[in-house]
Amino acid sequence: MNTKILIVLAVAALAAADSRSRETFSYAAPRDSSEESYESSEAQYNFNYAVDHEPSGNDFGHQETRDHDDTQGLYYVQLPDGRRQTVAYNVEGDSGYLAEVKYDGEARYPDSYESFESFESRETPRYYDSNESK
Repeated sequence: MNTKILIVLAVAALAAADSRSRETFSYAAPRDSSEESYESSEAQYNFNYAVDHEPSGNDFGHQETRDHDDTQGLYYVQLPDGRRQTVAYNVEGDSGYLAEVKYDGEARYPDSYESFESFESRETPRYYDSNESK
């Protein structure tokens, strides 16, 4: 009796699996009703953001503008050695990514172990759980 039940369940599982394999799913980009493909050159946007948090030393940002095939942007970051790295880039159509990298400031490195400790001893922010006592 148990064997018959197992055979019936196995046949039902195969039938369900077979019906699912016939379904077709499409993950393609949506098409216009006139069947014209969307070109990436239609994009137009402008965005920017910046973070400058003195206590932690975080200083970075990004700005980008795109008008059809022309993209221009700039991003920057404060490096651990004290310099600021700025990358200005441009992309025109299929020309590729053209970047100009610039460094402002002078790199600072600790001279010895003692100066390394003072170099790294910036006061770090402390975060408390609201349920804990300070």
